Order: sequence, then structure tokens, then C-alpha cells
Amino acid sequence: MLLATIGFVATVLYFTGGALLMQRLRLAAAGGSASIRSRIALFSVWGGAILLHALIIYSFSFAPGGPGMGVFGIVSMTAWIIAVFLFLWSLNHPIHVLGIVLLPFAGVTVALEMALAGATPMVDVMEPGLRAHTLLSMIAFSLLTIAAIQAVLLAVQNRSLHNHRPGGLIRALPPLSMMDSMLFHIIGWGFVFLTAALITGIFVWDDVMTRSLMHKVVFAVIAWFVFAILLFGRFRFGWRGRKAVRWTLAGFAWLVVAYVGSLVIVEMMMPA
Repeated sequence: MLLATIGFVATVLYFTGGALLMQRLRLAAAGGSASIRSRIALFSVWGGAILLHALIIYSFSFAPGGPGMGVFGIVSMTAWIIAVFLFLWSLNHPIHVLGIVLLPFAGVTVALEMALAGATPMVDVMEPGLRAHTLLSMIAFSLLTIAAIQAVLLAVQNRSLHNHRPGGLIRALPPLSMMDSMLFHIIGWGFVFLTAALITGIFVWDDVMTRSLMHKVVFAVIAWFVFAILLFGRFRFGWRGRKAVRWTLAGFAWLVVAYVGSLVIVEMMMPA
């Protein structure tokens, strides 16, 4: 009962955080500015949701006697990592607007994990090397998910400005140059973790093959090349705007195929 209450509160806090972010954005669109008190309230709610979510993840996936990490546990942990990175970046960068979408998503994953824990196959205990590879992969996917949402927002902002019809919410966003800079900052870190994940994958190759995850490796490598080309184009030719958005979303699409494909394999092949 206590764990169910914690999960419910975490879900409510995530949705409340998303609502507070929407309120801040509307205020900025109207030409106003959020007070220090509202900022403290936002990050208090957001931080509380993260802490409670961490407790849920530990209780379900790592604590002795817990049901173990199933498909929804993996999705929940990924959402938690996204929420943590976004929280930390938002302390010093105007990137918190992405939380309007990502915080409610994290809340949904908490609810699903609470409701469906034990209903999906559990991932068996992994060797340390495979555990490190999996964690690096989840961090890379989380960072590049944030980058993909940022790219979509950048595309909307860019189109609105070029059509000379910037709506109120668009005017509330940071300048286009800052949005572009933040996008490549996030992609850079995501690329570092994706590279590390692929390198560690070399040392657990036998485990990867045993688990029939060869397709994940192939799609992840394709995604790596897409992001590598994008970063090279940025630093060599100054790619930005629509071209940067297209390459970002293309790389993320390949990564989604690798990630979702892995979850399907877990669903189909792991023992119940």
C-alpha cells in the first residue's frame, strides 16, 4: 500500500510539474516573467517526483524480493534518466520547456510500472559488463530523446519565424541561435554515451549474440554514423536549422528501432 501511494504521488507530481511548466510558458508568451517563488515551486515538485520515481525503480527492479525489471521497468528507468538530465540542465539553461512533454510521459511510465509490474517477462541478472553496456545505452537513448524533442521544437520555431507568424508560445522560447546551440550540446553528450555503449558492447559480444540482439547492434551503429555525420557537418560546414533537424530525427529514428526492437526481444524471449 505504501509503495502504491508513493507511485501515485510521483505520477501526480510529474503531471503537476508539466502543468507548472505550461503555466510558465504561457506567462512568458504574454510578456510576463516567472517569479523566484514559482521557480522554487517548479523544481521542488520536479525534484520530488524524481526522488519518488527512483524509490519505485529501486523497489521494483533492484530490491531483494522485488518483481525484477520487466519491459515497463526498462521504459520507466529510461524516463527517469530523461527527467534527471532535463532537471539538471534546466537549472542553468532555458531547456525546461521540454518538460511539458517529457514530465507527463515520465508520470505515465510510473503508473504503467505500478500497474503492470510482474505482468511482463523479467530480465535475468546480467553480468557486470553487460550491465554497464545496458546502462550506457539507456543514458545515450535518454539524452538523444531529449535532443529529438528539442529538434522538433526548433523546427516549429524556425518555421514560425520564417513565415513571420510567431505565436505567443513561440515568442516565449529562447532565441533560435540558443535553441540550436542547446540542440548540439545535447547531441554531443548523447553521442559520447552512444560511443561508449558501442565500445562496451564489444566486450560483451557473446552475451549480445546469446540474447539475439544483433539487430540492436546494427541499428545502433547506423544511428551512430548518422549522428557522427551530423556533428561533422556542424563543425565543418556549420549545419543548422532544417538540415540539423532532419539528421537529428533520422538518427533518433534508427535508435528507436534498436531500442524498441530490444524490448520486443525481451518480451518474446525472456522467461516469465
